[in-house]
Amino acid sequence: MLHPATLALGLISLLVSGLGIYAGFYGMRILGHWDPVSGSEGQLELERRTYLISTIMSYLLSFELMSLFLFIYTADDLHTLFTGAMCAAGTLAVNSFGYPVLILKIVNFLLAGVWLVVNYTDNRGYDYPLIKVKYELLNLVVPLLVLESFLLLAYFAGLKPDTITSCCGSLFSHESKSFSGDLASLPHLPMQMAFFSGMFVTMVSGMIFYTRGRGGYLFSGAAAVTFLIATVSVVSFICLYFYELPTHHCPFCLLQREYGYIGYLLYATLFGGGVAGIGTGVLQPFRNVASLVRIVPTIQRRLAALTLLCYVVFSVVVVWEMICSALKLE
Repeated sequence: MLHPATLALGLISLLVSGLGIYAGFYGMRILGHWDPVSGSEGQLELERRTYLISTIMSYLLSFELMSLFLFIYTADDLHTLFTGAMCAAGTLAVNSFGYPVLILKIVNFLLAGVWLVVNYTDNRGYDYPLIKVKYELLNLVVPLLVLESFLLLAYFAGLKPDTITSCCGSLFSHESKSFSGDLASLPHLPMQMAFFSGMFVTMVSGMIFYTRGRGGYLFSGAAAVTFLIATVSVVSFICLYFYELPTHHCPFCLLQREYGYIGYLLYATLFGGGVAGIGTGVLQPFRNVASLVRIVPTIQRRLAALTLLCYVVFSVVVVWEMICSALKLE
């Protein structure tokens, strides 16, 4: 609990959830009493309050995005304290809270990223066109942030250095009966076909949307599905080429120095592209809002370009490693 990164994560979590509750409370008031045509004192107070809340949550949710990578780094750094742990996989398995925290952080990463996209777009409109949309989304995010804080603190409080944990080799193996074992057991060739097909569809639909402004939902859906396929593919076959071992499916060892910390680049581009792609689809219904007619298409094109850039970098790194690796799968 006194590890610097652990303390930082705990403080960030408490700060985000505490101020998130504050923002959610006023979000409920805004949803119930917001009237943009009114000039009453209550409406003016809500307008001032929404500026404050938007600013606070923009910073806090940005911290939430970064905390995912800090959490994974911390789990990897702490593995030397536990017998049997070789990387973050073993540290997260020390107690029953580790992997639920990781899953919840990934979900909150995506939701926080989408909220930041919606908030940025809303701030560009002169009449707060997305005010209710972003506070309805915020009311979904806040309970998950509070739950994440509870699980995170329970996880850190339950870390005992005399615990014998499992190594990544047993957690991500074909013999494992857990979900991680099921991912590792997925056949290589079908997963490669699904991965490259998803990337191809996303690239083509993204270029069409970027140049012609058509097919926003198709592109966003393809980006979201590709995000899921790529995440599974990391465990199924991508990491094998980096380890040059046909049986080592751990997605966390990629974060270590022996592999040039390549995992951080892979996961940053994958998650960045996923958030930008999903955000593109979330904004699609608001293209015809009067105050956003010129704003939303521009933001969507930027998000589409970011998605394509991130997925291209991810794919190039993967393909390069597949070509140069000494391991050749059937």
